[in-house]
Amino acid sequence: MERKVFYQEERLAIFIDGANLYAAARSLNFDIDYKRLLELFASKGRLVRAFYYTALIEDQEYSPIRPLVDWLDYNGYTMVTKPTKEFTDAAGRRKIKGNMDIELAIDVMEMAEHVDHIMIFSGDGDFRRLVEAVQRKGVRVTVVSTVRSVPPMVADELRRQADNFIELQDLSPQIMRMNSPRYQQGSGPSNYSPQPDHDDMDHGDLDDDLRD
Repeated sequence: MERKVFYQEERLAIFIDGANLYAAARSLNFDIDYKRLLELFASKGRLVRAFYYTALIEDQEYSPIRPLVDWLDYNGYTMVTKPTKEFTDAAGRRKIKGNMDIELAIDVMEMAEHVDHIMIFSGDGDFRRLVEAVQRKGVRVTVVSTVRSVPPMVADELRRQADNFIELQDLSPQIMRMNSPRYQQGSGPSNYSPQPDHDDMDHGDLDDDLRD
């Protein structure tokens, strides 16, 4: 008997590591339609909140991520942003750091008191202890990332810890922007995908109930 991923009566919260999800989708050659993504998981349970995390480069006349941030903010997502930090490494190269792990982890722990099921859209192995802590509170955790990129975008320890693992490529028909590169290049309200650089970073196939 296959384990069921979603239950209609469950309270569900979504946490999207923006840079990590963008890199995973890019590695699979498609763009995400965030409106379709929200609608899909709202149909799977009682969606309480959908968080999206991204760092923003300050002091730029135009930030390529800003249109996406504004669009998501008006269309059902709770945006969590912070300014990036610029530094020079030992080789004298200019680097931009914009890690949102702490912000995401704090919000997950706070929301764990109010939901039954948490979905983390990230493959970052640093979240393994977070997943374990939430599970001890009686909350189920699903991780969404990909093992089909080269190299895989999800850390094996995170995939093993999660109650469920959903392969991003299996989701693509339901959350893909229809003018993604896989189809044709174009523009649209959810066409804004660029993200600042992020830190680089296994349990089963997508259950049938996600393909409803």
